[in-house]
Amino acid sequence: MTRRNVWIAGLSAPLMITLLLFAGLPSVTANDQPTAASTEVKIDNFSFGPETLTVPVGATVTWTNKDDIPHTTVSTDGAFKSKVMDTDEKFSYTFTKPGTYSYFCSVHPKMTGKVVVQ
Repeated sequence: MTRRNVWIAGLSAPLMITLLLFAGLPSVTANDQPTAASTEVKIDNFSFGPETLTVPVGATVTWTNKDDIPHTTVSTDGAFKSKVMDTDEKFSYTFTKPGTYSYFCSVHPKMTGKVVVQ
């Protein structure tokens, strides 16, 4: 082997090893979207927590009444409406369209919340 061949082999071996190592790694692009998540809103002490929630399209939001008093979850635009929930009862809704969904408790109208779907 000539000196030149040894130099080329010495330079190309680390390059090949680096390429092989990176070839097996998963790629992530800016267009990758997270999968739809399930998110919980807790009803307690006459309030929705969190009061404003931001979720992706396709997310399911579950409201759980942790209060000792019955409550409802009713959207102002008629998109969803729960039955009266006693302590530890739940209501879920899956958001299929982007937008801002304001809601309130029909038993206690001063209790309000908002889901922002992006």
